[in-house]
Amino acid sequence: MNPWIIVPAIVALALVYVALPVALTTFFRFRRQLNLRCPETGTEAGLYFDAGRAAVSACFGPPALAVRNCSLWPERGGCARACASLPEGAMREAPRALVA
Repeated sequence: MNPWIIVPAIVALALVYVALPVALTTFFRFRRQLNLRCPETGTEAGLYFDAGRAAVSACFGPPALAVRNCSLWPERGGCARACASLPEGAMREAPRALVA
């Protein structure tokens, strides 16, 4: 059997069974609004993270979180974004609005 066929097959299997589930799990975890207490102001903030960047970086280590949007930004647009470095346990999913 030709080894040049086996090596790409092993790489493809690793992508499908290891990298893809890690990336998808991380993407779906960070695609929704997460609430946390702002470390600078101490008030409750609703954050949206860059889910695509977090998903790709999670394949190689801990996800690199980048804040895409924050509910406090109209007033605090130039903040240091220290909330992205908080542990994941401090974040919780925002409750979904009930549709009547």
